[in-house]
Amino acid sequence: METSTPARATEPPGTPAPPRLGHSPALSSGAGPAVARIAAFAVCQAAMIAGLGLLITGPARNLWPLSAEDALNDAFERVRNDALTTSSAIASGAGDTHTVVGVTVLCCLALLLVPPLPRWRAALFLALAVWLQSLVFLLITEAVDRTRPDVERLDASPPTSSYTSGHTGAATALYAGLAVLVLSRVRGRWGRPVAVLLLLIPLLVGLARLYRGMHHPSDVVAGLLNGGLSLFVVGRAVLADDAWAARPPADAVDIAVAAAERRPGPSREPAVVIVNPTVTDTATRDRLRLVLAQRGHTDVTFLETTERDTGGGQAADAVRGGAGLIVACGGDGTIRAVADALAGTGVTLAVVPCGTGNLLARNLGLPLDPADALAAALTGEPRALDLGTISGDGIARTHFTAMSGAGLDAAVMGSTSDRAKSALGWPAYVLAGLGELRGPRMRLAVALDGAPALHRTARMVLIANIGTVQGGTALVPGARPDDGLLDLALFDPRGAGGWLRAAVVLLRGSRPTGTATGAHGGPVEFFTFRRAELTFTRPQPREVDGDPVAPGRRITAEVRPGALTVLLPAGEK
Repeated sequence: METSTPARATEPPGTPAPPRLGHSPALSSGAGPAVARIAAFAVCQAAMIAGLGLLITGPARNLWPLSAEDALNDAFERVRNDALTTSSAIASGAGDTHTVVGVTVLCCLALLLVPPLPRWRAALFLALAVWLQSLVFLLITEAVDRTRPDVERLDASPPTSSYTSGHTGAATALYAGLAVLVLSRVRGRWGRPVAVLLLLIPLLVGLARLYRGMHHPSDVVAGLLNGGLSLFVVGRAVLADDAWAARPPADAVDIAVAAAERRPGPSREPAVVIVNPTVTDTATRDRLRLVLAQRGHTDVTFLETTERDTGGGQAADAVRGGAGLIVACGGDGTIRAVADALAGTGVTLAVVPCGTGNLLARNLGLPLDPADALAAALTGEPRALDLGTISGDGIARTHFTAMSGAGLDAAVMGSTSDRAKSALGWPAYVLAGLGELRGPRMRLAVALDGAPALHRTARMVLIANIGTVQGGTALVPGARPDDGLLDLALFDPRGAGGWLRAAVVLLRGSRPTGTATGAHGGPVEFFTFRRAELTFTRPQPREVDGDPVAPGRRITAEVRPGALTVLLPAGEK
């Protein structure tokens, strides 16, 4: 057990309030250090790429793979035709100076002028990355003198060295920079596909420059490296949460917490923070403590989950001890265990995502950064959300908050190692799923709300309180945690065509709700219910909120409307 007993520090009267929850003037010192870091790393970047160029044009020029570059340049010349020449001109134009400057200006203006609010950090990141790449490129061309390939060149040769490819470097800084902004700021199913398309542009530009005889392959690789390093250097200095922060003193958090506790305002009810120590480090706990102190929660206790007690026991003890607020910091399993103990008590829960899936937090519209999620919750209001209950042979009756099921998804959960989840995050589930796609189809009977049983075959059965999973995919469209119902999804695709039709149904985002007629509804069927009884002809792998449970032949699921009180940001459900 860890308690919040921060060291007191003396501060002058009238210390200004922290600008926003989870941050403090004690932790910030302006943009000067960030500028110095950019300059220092830029010098190292230019020296490294220039040194690589001198190696390529000097001692290593006759070593493989550099010795094979002339043959590759000749090969590109031999495969030229009208269609490829036209396509390469278009691709090369995407990295042209006028194009890059124009697109950069337009994107920066959009980031600053188009609502919501000016995103000046994003605009600064993009503009500085493109500018830094250009500056380093000019320095390198002065330091490394390399002639262009000895083939017919399809573009006018600029008076600069062939090393590096300026088109490729500029395209990398611009389009890969836009991909970074899309991935970090766009929510929904289209973010990743758009980012992938943006990341392909620099590769196409580099290929076009090779085809048109303007650069050696190593020039293009160096261009990609220059653009990528420019993005890393500027992104680390501009986009990171601590980008403008100098190294804080050792007791900076204690100073900030002490200052927050002395701010005038009502004292809040006692709070208990239940943390999963395997996914919550000390720095995260300190930020959570600061957020709570800034909202008036001075009586705070931190409790750690254990392998044997994943949060339910700690939550029950906190309720008996009179806690008015429970903060659950962990993955979906930790949130589920705490919610199970809080069901029907009326004690308020704040959800802080720290795990791999974080399905409930995603569906509730909470930020995925732990401190930001807690800050958003504490500035919101309590909402009554539904819980599902599940039981069966080998499953003691328990609550779930997000999804439970049997078949393919449960097999994936069981085959994904903790090491893979720690290293890859939620994509580890995708990789594990590829190995389970050819698993056997199951036969089951489904009885909903006392109606006659439906007989089905399926590869996966999902019982859902929420509908969206990672990547913004609406796996169970229409499922809501506050509608007094649970949703049942039966996935039974047959062959590649069936999986494709199932994907089309999900991408549409609609819910063609099934009926109790006994007729199959295609590769995916959806039902809503208050109580469901599922019986399988043979034992199936099963999971509850992402945690594998014992295989079995029966599942009984029932909704408990409004059983859990959760703090949510205004406007979120």
